[in-house]
Amino acid sequence: MTRKRKLVVLGMMGRCPFGGQTWLYLNWLRGFARLGHDVYYVEDDATWPYDPRANSISDDPAYAVGYLGRVLAEIGLEGKWAYRALWKGQDACYGLSRRQLVDLYSGCDAVLNICGATVLNDDHRRAPRRVYVETDPVGNQLELAEGRPKTLAVLSAHDTIVTYGENYGEPDCGVPLTDHFRYLKTRQPIDLELWPMAFDPASPRYTTVGNWKQQGHDAVWKGETYYWSKHHEFLKFVDLPQRTAEAAFELCLNIDDASDRKLLSDHGWVLTSPLEMSLDPWGYQQFFRTSRAEWTVAKDQNVRLQSGWFSERDACYLASGKPVIAQSTGFEKFLPTGEGLFAFRTLDDILAAVEAIESDYERACRSAREIACEHLEAEKVASKFLRDLSL
Repeated sequence: MTRKRKLVVLGMMGRCPFGGQTWLYLNWLRGFARLGHDVYYVEDDATWPYDPRANSISDDPAYAVGYLGRVLAEIGLEGKWAYRALWKGQDACYGLSRRQLVDLYSGCDAVLNICGATVLNDDHRRAPRRVYVETDPVGNQLELAEGRPKTLAVLSAHDTIVTYGENYGEPDCGVPLTDHFRYLKTRQPIDLELWPMAFDPASPRYTTVGNWKQQGHDAVWKGETYYWSKHHEFLKFVDLPQRTAEAAFELCLNIDDASDRKLLSDHGWVLTSPLEMSLDPWGYQQFFRTSRAEWTVAKDQNVRLQSGWFSERDACYLASGKPVIAQSTGFEKFLPTGEGLFAFRTLDDILAAVEAIESDYERACRSAREIACEHLEAEKVASKFLRDLSL
């Protein structure tokens, strides 16, 4: 590090107070802080937060504010955050005062809009650098290729775009890249101190956690639909539990439709709900630590167009010393596969990966942790990120 930088991370973990969103940001924040930078976390927009006490979105920011105070204190950022509620004609600021927040924007080296969850306002534009970190690749690019003016306007408010789509621009990548932007590449960091290895040969199940069906984010390009919801890919491998006696499989997913639940149960899947455990980031972490390994799919958009995306969830499994079998998005060009991490395209690929893991489980777990240490460790990822930005 040449000098200490003042960095503002914009996010949505108060608005969406679940384990997956929370750890996405906590790992980035820890990476920058461990490098010695002066790091702040901020939510500053007009979107109502989800309040689990009411199980709905709400115009009361009390839960979001309390949640941010708790989780940021856990990682040493007590007092270095702000939650600004801009709705119903009000401008209420918690944590930092509004004046402190505006001064922070003016005095920082960069605002990092991680996940692109914030639509930038005039105060954000006081920052000398405004960086959009695209954690879900492909959707923006398909909308740009279709000429969506709103997408262009949102991205153009930033001076730099950084993407988890590590395969963008490669010959085997089908993601359409317009002339509007040049993309820098990054991946999800993981703080290995907060995510220690949890080897347990008695752990029973291959698991994954997330959502089953998500509506409203499909994209159409050149008349073809590219799907956002992962259930399309899960259904391609619905027979998996019946094809191997070596492993049991659990889907910890939000599944509302009773017919979908019956279909999966009839095919041998163990079904659990992520809602309650995801409301506590440490309880969410415990789910990874008690899993045997991960098996999961990716969004159709990333699979068909081979974006190179690699999930922050997969990073958490690897850091915990849990082998990962993940659907190919092209990530296998950038991360080592064959022992602790496996990329699959077919059901036979999955069965071969399970066999490899179970033939020497301890070795597979050690390899998983080593991949996290070498390729995903928070300081390494954050340091390269800042170098690429010339910060």
